Amino acid sequence: MDWVAIGLTVKLAALTTLVLAIVGLPLAYWLATTRRRWRAVVDAAVAVPLLLPPTVLGFYVLMSTGPNTAVGRLYERLFDATLPFSFTGILLASVLYNLPFAVRPFASGFASVDRRLIEAARCLGASGPRTFLTVVLPLSWPAVLAGLVLAFAHTVGEFGVVLMVGGNIPGVTRTIALAIYDDVQALDYAPANEASALLVVFAVAVLGVTYSLQRRALPL
Repeated sequence: MDWVAIGLTVKLAALTTLVLAIVGLPLAYWLATTRRRWRAVVDAAVAVPLLLPPTVLGFYVLMSTGPNTAVGRLYERLFDATLPFSFTGILLASVLYNLPFAVRPFASGFASVDRRLIEAARCLGASGPRTFLTVVLPLSWPAVLAGLVLAFAHTVGEFGVVLMVGGNIPGVTRTIALAIYDDVQALDYAPANEASALLVVFAVAVLGVTYSLQRRALPL
């Protein structure tokens, strides 16, 4: 079994989940509470990765971050590196691809919080961020945790997005899914079977945790 690929996969999943927690929580709270007309546009944009094939999203990320693009030139000027075929590149693609898997459970949990409790906190002088941290987040933690678990698990199984943006560079962009693909291509079925069995066990465990959290999130 390719333990380097497994370690890289865990690192990618952990960092993706961290970024999604930082970016996704305020975005989901805005989606759950705003009444602005263009909320539907933002909500649809977040959900686009659910409908697009991973290779399509990966292709457009690759094309928009290449060295001849504005994003690519700015990144190269700041960090003296390129985004395509790098760990940072697959991290960016992973965050974009997994955004709905985190934001939608977050928003569902926030929307289920009784608005009267939020209004009471605001009437008592609590600021918006304090209300979110002391009222909304504690009451919706099962949904938030479910979103984080789903994002982590979905990142572990990524294939198309990583392959398009990062290629298949050992120790840099080669994840466990790509390692399995390489083993099968080489007709080396034993390590492919071991890695696949590990992912099956992982998937079943994640589903059990997610369903348990969803039951806790349901109102009594």
